[in-house]
Amino acid sequence: MSIRELLRDAFADDEEGFAQLDWEHALGGVHVVLKVDDTIISHAAVVERTLEIDGQPFRTGYVEAVATRIGHHGRGFGSAVMAEVNDIIRERFELGALGTGRFTFYERLGWERWRGPSSVRTQHGLVRTHDDDGSILALRTPASRPVSLEDPMSCEWRPGDVW
Repeated sequence: MSIRELLRDAFADDEEGFAQLDWEHALGGVHVVLKVDDTIISHAAVVERTLEIDGQPFRTGYVEAVATRIGHHGRGFGSAVMAEVNDIIRERFELGALGTGRFTFYERLGWERWRGPSSVRTQHGLVRTHDDDGSILALRTPASRPVSLEDPMSCEWRPGDVW
């Protein structure tokens, strides 16, 4: 099973599935893959993005394409992949971020829910992303500057899901 097949299967029940643009968002970064007997069980990618918090840029390790093979949930595979992701982010970035609906999984691994308003930076200025408010998590790193989880956060525009 390839990474693409793993992601397609893992997100099959999601209303939007795992689209081509979702895959493209995961490319160009660091991929963490957990295999058992040459079978890919879990995956996550860390891609560099510039997020702005209260107008200040942060070099961010943004987490994309997190999935564990169907039938292998609850065995610690996803946690193992995310532990490696956390290490990568803490070593290389000012901040970690991701968008999710699975808060408990990430929060127990040190991620914090962003409570401030979210926006996307476009050629026409900031555009609020109300639907993403409350679904963005952040991971502070040794290089993180002090920020409040209530501060406004923005990302650069990209096709597909901006967060």
